[in-house]
Amino acid sequence: MSALVDGYGRTVRYLRISVTDRCDFRCVYCMAEEMTFLPRAQLLTLEEIAALSQAFVELGVEKIRLTGGEPLVRQGVLTLVQKLGALEGLRELAMTTNGSGLVKHANALRQGGLHRLNISLDSLKPERFKALTRTGDLDQVIAGIRAARRAGFQSIKLNAVLLKGRNDDEIIDLVNFARDEQVDISFIEEMPLGAISEHNRGETFLSTDAVRETIENHYQLLPTTETTLGPSRYYRMVDSQSRIGFISPHSHNFCSACNRVRVTAEGRLLLCLGNEHSVDLRAVMRRYPGDTQRLKSSIVAAMKKKPERHHFTTDGEVQIVRFMNATGG
Repeated sequence: MSALVDGYGRTVRYLRISVTDRCDFRCVYCMAEEMTFLPRAQLLTLEEIAALSQAFVELGVEKIRLTGGEPLVRQGVLTLVQKLGALEGLRELAMTTNGSGLVKHANALRQGGLHRLNISLDSLKPERFKALTRTGDLDQVIAGIRAARRAGFQSIKLNAVLLKGRNDDEIIDLVNFARDEQVDISFIEEMPLGAISEHNRGETFLSTDAVRETIENHYQLLPTTETTLGPSRYYRMVDSQSRIGFISPHSHNFCSACNRVRVTAEGRLLLCLGNEHSVDLRAVMRRYPGDTQRLKSSIVAAMKKKPERHHFTTDGEVQIVRFMNATGG
């Protein structure tokens, strides 16, 4: 029985942990081109992340996802994966990555106990991919996707953030790529986190309904009740094992069923992606090192601060000043 129940009766079963705010990409919807990253001393150590993860699992969390920034740029992350992969009671260990490091690390991640991968892929056009990521190499990411498949992951899902007028002409190309590679794909509405100048979020917003309509002109979509504990609502196609998911924080708010919390790279427990309610768990661990019971009590008490919902709008206004890379996906 989970001890993590919020004030609205929702049980938290899923923890997302940012292991770093650093990334080798600079995606236009995620961060500014010139970023100031956290001093390394402010980051949770790998030992602190492992201790925190164990505490959450003992409190009933069943799934942990490692995020960034880009988690694979954090030195020692493979050792962390091995530690978390061995946690008794953890049913699933996952990672969200930009894919750039998977050619090098996919086998070690799988052998270390990682079950699932989410890989960001917003375009199949090399020049456009470079423009959206500012620094990314499409061929390297595609090679990483294929390396992950060869490594034998239980599930690989592509994540595509669609921006009207930027990459929405590639919806079917991305679906076909997922089908050909025998992986799943989720289309994500852009979230208003962090002030950016590269584009106007109000003008580039594209709703899930518009994306689904485009896909249904080519493929019949069959709704399912399948879940990976995350916010994706999945559909299947009659002639493919690849699933199509939609993450719709604006048009189809999923707050009523929220089962997630996040820990930032500096150890703040975020109770909601779209609010600033948080608790400083790093301070607890560093003031009372090794006191697992105190840490667990702090986590349980924090559940009362989890808000009922976020209030994202589609007018381009920034609701949260922190960037996505500092949030943990």
